[in-house]
Amino acid sequence: MSKLDEKIAAYVAESKKLGLSLDEAFIAKVTKGIGPSIYNADSETIAASDPEELNRVKQNFLIKKLGLKDGPDLDKALEEVITAIGKSNKNKYRVLVYALL
Repeated sequence: MSKLDEKIAAYVAESKKLGLSLDEAFIAKVTKGIGPSIYNADSETIAASDPEELNRVKQNFLIKKLGLKDGPDLDKALEEVITAIGKSNKNKYRVLVYALL
């Protein structure tokens, strides 16, 4: 099993543990799309308590990558995703956050 396959399996397991209804193939596509940042412990997760980190997710992923327009709906979506994953959950994996967004 490759390192990528191991990461995908870990994200699928975490998704199931959290009760998220994410398709395994979709998780795999998001994981591949994120690229090498999944192999760095710091960039693999999102610090939801850090407003700068959430702003980076909004600016770099939602606005630049997905082409969405900035507004209160984006902040609300981020808040809903963080709540779904669990605010006290230390492992807010970037892959799962992006997949839910």
